Amino acid sequence: MQRSASFELWYALAAILFVTLAYIIVSIVLRGFPPAFSFYGHTMGVFGFSLMLMTETLYSLRKRTHSSRWGRMAGWLQFHIFTGLVGPYMVLLHTAWVFNGLAGIVMLLTVLIVLSGFIGRYIYTAIPRTPGGEEVALEQLNLMVQRLETGLARLEHAPDDATPDTTSRKQTLAEMRSRRDRLKKQIGAFQTTRRLFSLWHTLHIPLGLSLFALAFFHIGAAIYYATLLH
Repeated sequence: MQRSASFELWYALAAILFVTLAYIIVSIVLRGFPPAFSFYGHTMGVFGFSLMLMTETLYSLRKRTHSSRWGRMAGWLQFHIFTGLVGPYMVLLHTAWVFNGLAGIVMLLTVLIVLSGFIGRYIYTAIPRTPGGEEVALEQLNLMVQRLETGLARLEHAPDDATPDTTSRKQTLAEMRSRRDRLKKQIGAFQTTRRLFSLWHTLHIPLGLSLFALAFFHIGAAIYYATLLH
């Protein structure tokens, strides 16, 4: 069973701190926030939006590819979360803290997407998964509980001389009972969690599509006004 790990959150935090430090240094040199139309502002926007595109596409493509040669789903999810945090933050810095018009709407949708992503991650980790990130079927969970019940019954009724280390035996029994109870709780909440994840997915995808549609429109308008009209 996969345990909830948060390495990607720490990596994202480290990247955000590095980007923030660079932004502060540039702001001190320029004696103000780098404008969105400046070279630094454009660079932040391009890299940030590129990461957001990777967030939107790569993990979805991996889910549709059943071949293991493309890597584990768990690793792709961690990369998805990393880019989904760092990319929007770089886009935020690109705005130079000016949220007028379409740019303000895009930024608002970006914030909603990030918050929705955190909710989705919480629901995702509540669904039992293999170490590779694949969802465990309900039948598999029931089978695991049955095997634990059988193992517990054998160990509880085993003669004392068969397990001379009483402390080790008690510890093993406690661990097996704990795992059994945890699995039973997951089985009880399995259908509810699946429905919540399906509902979240139904809301999250259209929100993401709306964000990127407006973002591409914003980019096109910026190129038009900054380049073609000069």
